[in-house]
Amino acid sequence: MEKDISYNRIWQIAYPIILGSVAQNLINFTDTAFLGRVGEVALGAGALGGIFYLAVFMLGFGFSMGEQIIVARRYGEKRFREIGSVVDHSFIFLLLLAIAAFVVLRFGSVEILRYGVKSRDISAGTMTFLDYRAFGIFAAFVNVGFRSFYVGLGRTKIISYTTVVLALVNIVLDYLLIFGKFGFPEMGIAGAAIASVIAEFSAMIYFMIYTAIYIRFADYDLFRFKGLHWRKMQRILKVSFPTMMQQFISLSVWFVFFLFVEKIGKSSLAVSNIIRSIYVLLMVPIWGFATAVNTLVSYLIGAGRSREVMRLVYRIILLCFVGVVVLVSLGLIFPRLLLGIYTNDQLLINMGIPVLHVISLGALLLSVGLILFSAVSGTGKTNVSLAIELTVLVIYLIYTYLIVEHWHGDVAYAWTAEWVYGSLLSLFSFIYLKSNRWKKYRI
Repeated sequence: MEKDISYNRIWQIAYPIILGSVAQNLINFTDTAFLGRVGEVALGAGALGGIFYLAVFMLGFGFSMGEQIIVARRYGEKRFREIGSVVDHSFIFLLLLAIAAFVVLRFGSVEILRYGVKSRDISAGTMTFLDYRAFGIFAAFVNVGFRSFYVGLGRTKIISYTTVVLALVNIVLDYLLIFGKFGFPEMGIAGAAIASVIAEFSAMIYFMIYTAIYIRFADYDLFRFKGLHWRKMQRILKVSFPTMMQQFISLSVWFVFFLFVEKIGKSSLAVSNIIRSIYVLLMVPIWGFATAVNTLVSYLIGAGRSREVMRLVYRIILLCFVGVVVLVSLGLIFPRLLLGIYTNDQLLINMGIPVLHVISLGALLLSVGLILFSAVSGTGKTNVSLAIELTVLVIYLIYTYLIVEHWHGDVAYAWTAEWVYGSLLSLFSFIYLKSNRWKKYRI
């Protein structure tokens, strides 16, 4: 990485992740758009099943964020041959975690859905989705392990290549399996799940082939698997466990949010699934820049350049905010056109327009909040980032509960919880970063 981390260098690291996120979120976009043509029940079940899967997936993704922070730190310290041991131990842990995650998805979801979902049709559809979708967790966890290795090194172009493969396979198979085209069986929501599983394994194979061709394993002492050293695993877990819990709890709370919305009505849940898909697309540049700040902050600290961290953070916030403003503006100018991609039901479109306005402001708040929050994680003080996340999420849940259960607000009112989340995440993260308590921390 260059001496001065300029806007250009930030963009070079962030844009492949953003492109990769665009491709990856085409899966969510395609599933939602196709299932919207199947019906409200399929759309609602796809929403709950997708978020439940994501919540469990975030255990692995959160662990891999810790891996990424340590890889970037070792890279900044020029201790290259120690990177391989970090990656090897991370893969061992991720594979063990995948087995546990599979059990939760395939069998643990039954009781949660039975008591948490009011509609029996939606509950049954969600369980059908997860019965198939669970198998993808093995490939998904391997993929995040590779992703963190490359992002930690600042070599992010592979992320965009891999997720293009993921998206293309998923789009084609969604069309064939959901609707039963060209002789394939018409499987509806089960077809969407199977398509996603095959897409994830396709991406995993691409990662493996690319790594075998372009990475000299000896440079990093990579994939030696010389045995599990508990002390090394403990050091990785010290950083990774808080990010793992943070990501899991965050998505679990979002799952609970959708359970609250389901109590308002099937139409509210269907609209929220459409809005979730749009919101995720608005989040694409935010996640790209958040990943960049996470890596670059850790790199700067490892290189002994802690004084440059806040200047870097402000630069990334500016780039991220401008990118989100552009996307939000398009949605606000053409709301019916955007919502019409997902459904031709005018009732759902009319319900969705005010919610679209709400999430537009939510995305702008998160373009600041998530960058500041990811900078906190990048310092290595992931226990602090976990504490911030838990505090904000407790307030978020209380707010949502009051809106739905006590104030009987509509779906647009419920989504204002995102304003609370973005504002508080910004405030608490900024206060911690300005305290400078992180500057002498070593991982």
